[in-house]
Amino acid sequence: MAGHGMTFAVHHGEYWRMRDHIQKMQGEEQFSCGVVIVAAGRGERAGQSAEGPKQYRTIGDRPVIAHTLDTFATWPGAGPVVVVIHPDDEELFAAARKRMAGTVELTVVHGGATRQLSVLAGLEAVAATGTEYVMIHDAVRPFFDHALLDRCGAALRDGAEALLPAIAVADTLKRTTTAGFVAETVPRTDLYAAQTPQCFRLESILSAHRQAAASGKSDFTDDASIAEWAGIPVLLVEGSVDNFKLTLRRDLSMADEKLTRMAIPDVRTGNGYDVHQLVDGDGVTLCGVFIPHDRKLSGHSDADVALHALTDALLATCGAGDIGDHFPPSDPQWKGAPSRIFLEHAAQIVRERGGTITNADISLIAEAPKVGPHRQQMRENLAAILGVSLDRCSIKATTNEKLGFVGRNEGIAAIATATVVYTSRSKLDVDDRY
Repeated sequence: MAGHGMTFAVHHGEYWRMRDHIQKMQGEEQFSCGVVIVAAGRGERAGQSAEGPKQYRTIGDRPVIAHTLDTFATWPGAGPVVVVIHPDDEELFAAARKRMAGTVELTVVHGGATRQLSVLAGLEAVAATGTEYVMIHDAVRPFFDHALLDRCGAALRDGAEALLPAIAVADTLKRTTTAGFVAETVPRTDLYAAQTPQCFRLESILSAHRQAAASGKSDFTDDASIAEWAGIPVLLVEGSVDNFKLTLRRDLSMADEKLTRMAIPDVRTGNGYDVHQLVDGDGVTLCGVFIPHDRKLSGHSDADVALHALTDALLATCGAGDIGDHFPPSDPQWKGAPSRIFLEHAAQIVRERGGTITNADISLIAEAPKVGPHRQQMRENLAAILGVSLDRCSIKATTNEKLGFVGRNEGIAAIATATVVYTSRSKLDVDDRY
């Protein structure tokens, strides 16, 4: 099934040819390089997993291949991207692509029985876009960076027909006998470890791959070796010590630990404000606690101004609108409804989007009634509704020193702050983008 595939967003090379034409019309000679990402392997040495082959394993809360795609997606020199996958992995790849932080136009094709045939399928697909250069990269090398891509791009622009990012071998090398004894120490002078992306003038490497396939040669370990076989000079460029290949299970564990250490905590703070008018009545409900009083709060629901403010604060942490969007006062079903319903709904939205509520703080502004005697019960109510410990819930109260509508006992106001830590993007976030 090599070469058979599906396309996301771009169905032909016309988009890229048109883009290049527009850039030339505008006088912009922007460098553009096609990309082939090889992701059709089975990764047996990494062991079996319910997540699938190693390119789909989770590191840093996202699949390996999503990290790889993101680096190309955010590099200005990236042109058409072709991803070569195994025919059995279409659903795995579609799910992984949704976990990308960036967006990129890409085509997906099916690979062959060997890496060499898979690369050839990818090269044939990228050739249809009309690009001049190509980078061939292993999906399971997620720690390359823009600096490496810039070095490769500069070498291609300077006329290199083929280039290989590599790092000098630092370890002492030994050659062994068949019995497992050291036969000799191999001088490491001029020895380098090859990395990807390996970069080429597309016409040259595609021709070399076609020649290799036609001659039945299938023992090449990388694309630079095919170029060498075809007589194409391969230039070395400085690689990156971080650009290692994830091969074994422990490599995946180390990669996950590395990303976890590097991750910037996604801590978000939301604010909410609400006010309700005081009218004649027998008491007010604040944070779910009914407090006898000679007045009551006017509102469509139970007018719990504190829970309304906190509901808006939670929704703000994930851009989910405000309380009126979810519970419009024009809807009769919310007439007299307990406001804990609104807060529970907001907390559920936060959890669905990968959030963990770490703190809830409410300041009540009122001349009366006294809040202090009821503060503990209010905090316990918040803890129960939000599913957090009591020490993460704070209730404060102050007067308005007889100033304004609060000072005239015309209403009660509440200011709320919610702190939420988000550790992953949810399906809702992804569906909003695609």
